[in-house]
Amino acid sequence: MNIESILLKNLYKAITDLYHPEEIEWQKLVQIEQTRADIEGDYTVVVFPLLRISGKPPAKTGEEIGAHLLRTMSEIAGYKTVGGFLNLIAKPDYWLTFLNYICKNADFWKTPERSSSSVVMVEFSSPNTNKPLHLGHIRNNLIGNSIAELLKATGHCVFKSTLVNDRGIHICKSMLAWQKWGNGETPESAKKKGDHLVGEYYVRFDKEYKKQVKELTEAGMSVENAEKNAPLIKEARELLRKWEYGDQSALFLWKTMNGWVYEGFTKTYEALNIKFDVTDYESDTFNLGKAIVLKGLEEGIFLRKEDGSVWVDLTKEGLDEKILLRSDGTSVYITQDIGTAQYRFSKFNLDKLIYVVGNEQNYHFQVLTLILKKSGYSWTDNLHHLSYGMVELPSGKMKSREGTVVDADDLISDMIDTAGKIAGELGKLDNIFQHDREMIINSIALGALKYFILKVDPKKNMTFIPEDSIDFNGNTGPFIQYTYARICSVLRKADEMNIQVPGSAETNLEINKKEIELIKRIHIFPSVINEAATELNPALVANYTYELAKEYNQFYHDFSILKEENLIYRDFRLLLSSAVGNIVKSAMNLLGIDMPERM
Repeated sequence: MNIESILLKNLYKAITDLYHPEEIEWQKLVQIEQTRADIEGDYTVVVFPLLRISGKPPAKTGEEIGAHLLRTMSEIAGYKTVGGFLNLIAKPDYWLTFLNYICKNADFWKTPERSSSSVVMVEFSSPNTNKPLHLGHIRNNLIGNSIAELLKATGHCVFKSTLVNDRGIHICKSMLAWQKWGNGETPESAKKKGDHLVGEYYVRFDKEYKKQVKELTEAGMSVENAEKNAPLIKEARELLRKWEYGDQSALFLWKTMNGWVYEGFTKTYEALNIKFDVTDYESDTFNLGKAIVLKGLEEGIFLRKEDGSVWVDLTKEGLDEKILLRSDGTSVYITQDIGTAQYRFSKFNLDKLIYVVGNEQNYHFQVLTLILKKSGYSWTDNLHHLSYGMVELPSGKMKSREGTVVDADDLISDMIDTAGKIAGELGKLDNIFQHDREMIINSIALGALKYFILKVDPKKNMTFIPEDSIDFNGNTGPFIQYTYARICSVLRKADEMNIQVPGSAETNLEINKKEIELIKRIHIFPSVINEAATELNPALVANYTYELAKEYNQFYHDFSILKEENLIYRDFRLLLSSAVGNIVKSAMNLLGIDMPERM
C-alpha cells in the first residue's frame, strides 16, 4: 500500500522502456521526494541525474517520463514538469483506498520482529549512587527510552538496560561524609528520599574538601598537590581501597547507603514510567574489566609504570595515555565499562550496543572503543555512543558537587503544580471528577516535560523552560494531547448520537485538499518512524506529530463533522478523525507520553 514503492517500481520501468540504459547502477540516480507544500503535486522526481541516460533536456525528459507513468499507473492523476523536476499528482481514490487499509490494519506502521531481527541493547540512565536523578538524567532517560521504542517499532529485538555506577571514589565521598557528619541519620529520621539524603552528603564532602584545599594552598602548597593531599580525599581513597578488598565495615555502609538510593531511584523511574529489561551494577562488572586489563598487560597490550599503575598508550591513535588501574590496584571508571561490554555481547549475543551518554563523555567512549579493539574483540565496531547535548535552565549550567542541579523529583512536582494551575485558569477540567482530574493533570505535566525535551534533536544543547512547555498552543505536548482529546470528544459525541464510525470510506468520494493532506501525513508515518530509528532521533517523531495535530485542528475549524448534512461525508470525516487520533496516540506513545481522552 506504499505509493513510493509502487512509484519507484514503475519509474524504473519507464526509464528502461524509454531510454534502454546500459548495465550500470542507474537506479541510484533516481530521486523521489515529497512535493513542496507551495507546489501542486504529491511526489517529485528529480530529473537532472537522469539526463545522462535520456540524453535530452530536463523538461523533455520530465515530459516523457510523466506521460509514461500516466499511461501505466492507475494511481497517478496527472503530472507537471517544472524545470528539472517532475511533479506527480496521485488520484484521490488512492488516498481513500489507503485510508481504508490503515483503518483495518492499525499497526500498519510497525515492522514485525522476526527470528532474524538484529539484537540491540540501549543503555541509558546509568546513574551514580551518590546523588539523586536530576534534569540531565531526565533527558537521558527520555531519549534512551524513546530510541528503544523506535527500534522495537522497526523490527529489532531490543533490551533496555542501565548500568548502576554503585562503586568508585565518588560513592566513597558520600559514605565518608555520612561517617563524619551523619550522626546516624537515615531517610526515615530525616523524612527525605534516600537518594536526596545521600546527595546532600556528597555536596557536604565537596564543601569540606574545598576548605581543606584552600587552607593548604594558603600555606604555600600548589593547587595540584593540595587537591591530591587534602586529608579528606586521602580518607576517601583509603575507603575505596578497603571496599575493593572486601573490608566488611566498608561493605556494610556501602550496601546500606546504596539501598537508600535505590528506593529513591525507583520512585523517580515510576513517575517517569521508565522500566528496564536489564540492570547491571558496576560492583559486579569491574572485576571482569580488571581481568581483561591484566590479561592485556601480560600480552603487552598495556603497560605498567614505576608506581605500579597500569596504562594504555593511545598516542599513535592521536590521543594520550589512559590509566586503567591505579597504583594501589583499584580500578577506574573505564575499567568496568570494558568488562561490562564484553559481558553483554557474550550473554545477549548482541548485534549492537548503544550508549546514551552526554557529549561530555565523547573522549571516554573513543578511548573505550580503542581499548576493546586493541584487546581483540571483533564486535568493537558495533558499539555506538549516542552523544547528546546538555540540557540547562535559563539560569545556566548545573553542577552536582555544588548542589545546583535541578532535582528530577522537584521538577516533576513543580510541573504537576503548574499544569494544574494553568488547566484550572483555562477551565479545561471544570466538568471532570477530582480523581480523573488529578490523573489528567499528571499526564499533562509529564507530557509537557517529555515532549519539550524530545522535540529537540538529541545532538543539540537545549534550555528547558518549564513555563513554555505547559502551553495549550504551539509546538507543545499539551497542544497535541488536547488535539487527541478533541478527537476523542468528537467520537464520543457521535456514539451518544448513535452514529457509528464506518469501517471504510467510499473510494469515489470527492474529498477536499485538507482531507487529502491529512491522509498524506498519515501515509508518511512509517517512513518518519524508520528515519527516526535510523538516525536515533525521536525529535523527528515529535515534530511530525505536532504538524499532524496542527493540520487536524485546521481541518476541524474549517469543516463540519457531526453537523455535516451529507451523511456520507460526515461518516468519512469521522473515519478520518479516528485514523488521525490513532496515529497521534501511537506516535506520542513512542515518546513515552500518555494521551488522556478528556481535557
